[in-house]
Amino acid sequence: MSKKTSILLVEDEPNIAQGLIYNLQAEGYRVSHVESGEDALAYLADHACALLILDLMLPGIDGLQVCRKIREQDLQLPILMLTARGAEQDRVAGLIEGADDYLSKPFNLKEFLLRVSGLLRRSNWQQPVPLNTRYRFGSNAIDLQTHQADTAAGKLQLTELEMKMLSLFFANEGSVISRGELLESVWELDPDTETRTLDNFIVRLRKYFESDSSKPRHFLTIRGRGYRFVKQPEQD
Repeated sequence: MSKKTSILLVEDEPNIAQGLIYNLQAEGYRVSHVESGEDALAYLADHACALLILDLMLPGIDGLQVCRKIREQDLQLPILMLTARGAEQDRVAGLIEGADDYLSKPFNLKEFLLRVSGLLRRSNWQQPVPLNTRYRFGSNAIDLQTHQADTAAGKLQLTELEMKMLSLFFANEGSVISRGELLESVWELDPDTETRTLDNFIVRLRKYFESDSSKPRHFLTIRGRGYRFVKQPEQD
């Protein structure tokens, strides 16, 4: 990973922040640090970064609100959410707002650095990829290694969770996948979990890849059963 890779850490507890900054810098990352959600949004308005590490409990607006506001403007910035809360509903809440990964405090430092490395590796746009790693459907082409997508609306960098969902759809093209299977396979949640997370992701995929998201042709809802991906719609 390049030593110039920039990370924004949003953490209001000085001792935790100092420890994370020290270890991230030891790995070669450039780390900027703010202590509030408001300062994070102000920083991101003027600076680019490769990864956001976002604490859930913050003074002023909390991490969920920050995540929501970021996703309203930038669907591509990888977000790792940190929280002292370990309950599944808090994890679900973070994922609903668009976080790509989630760690509960206290966490293992090695695991933390692996999560950071994984998110950054998957968001690297510059890695050369063989042509046979590209998956095409409609006017879209997705690089399965770098997770970069070429769409009619332009280029996108897909998040880890978006790629997990797409990979499941691609592997089961034409078949109905239940909500429970998607929740379990993509988010590792109980299949019976009541959440809008899945619906929000389907909306996001349609916005990315459908020519008219209100009339999807690739990502179809099968009422009462789940969803189905169609690579070549009949009208093609």
